[in-house]
Amino acid sequence: MKQLLLLGAGGHCRSCIDVLEQTNDWHIAGIVDRIDASMTEVSGYPVIGSDEDLPDLRKTYESALVTVGQTASAEHRVRLFNLLNQLGFIQPGLVSPQAYVSPHARIGAGSVVMHQALVNTGASIGRNAIVNSKALVEHDAVIGDHTHVATGAIVNGDVQIGHGCLIGSGAMIKQGVQIANNVIIGAGARIIRDIASPGCYVDMGRELNQVEGL
Repeated sequence: MKQLLLLGAGGHCRSCIDVLEQTNDWHIAGIVDRIDASMTEVSGYPVIGSDEDLPDLRKTYESALVTVGQTASAEHRVRLFNLLNQLGFIQPGLVSPQAYVSPHARIGAGSVVMHQALVNTGASIGRNAIVNSKALVEHDAVIGDHTHVATGAIVNGDVQIGHGCLIGSGAMIKQGVQIANNVIIGAGARIIRDIASPGCYVDMGRELNQVEGL
C-alpha cells in the first residue's frame, strides 16, 4: 500500500483514520501536528513530526492529507493545503466505502467524503473540502474549495457554494441557491434565498439573521 501522512491530530484526524482503515488503499505513515502539541499518537498511529518537519518528510513520503477539522474559519486548512502543494506533495481524495459518490460527480484533490454521505450525479466537490457523515450533495451542486458540509446537511440540486464555507450540521440549502465565499451557516438553518456577503448566518424562526459569531 502507498504511504500517506496525515496533518492534524484531532477528532477529524481520527475520523479520517477510520475511513482509511476501511479502504485498504493507504498505509498511514504517521501524523504531523503543531510543534507545540503534546500528542504522541492518534488511534495507534505515531506523531512523527511537526509542520516544520514537512520539507524533510517530503524526501521520504510523496502523499499527504490535511486532517485538521473545520468548525468555523477554513484558514488553517487552507494554509496546510497550500503548504503541501508548495512542497510537492500529492493530496489524494478520500471516499469512505460506506459513502456513495456518483461516477458522474467530481471530487477535488485533498477532499474527504465521510461515512454514509451521498454525492449525486453532476455534483462537483472542490479541493480540500469535507463532506461529512450523512451529508447529501445533490445533482449538479457545486461545493467550493476548503468548504465543510457538516454532518447531516442537505445541499439540494444546482446549489452553488463558494470557497471556505461551513454548512452546519442539519442545515438545508434550497435548490438553486447561491452562497458567497467565506459564509458560515448555523446548524439546522434553512436557506431559501441567495447569500451574497461573507459572514455567519443562523435561522431564527422564519428569518435568517447575520450574526457576529456562532
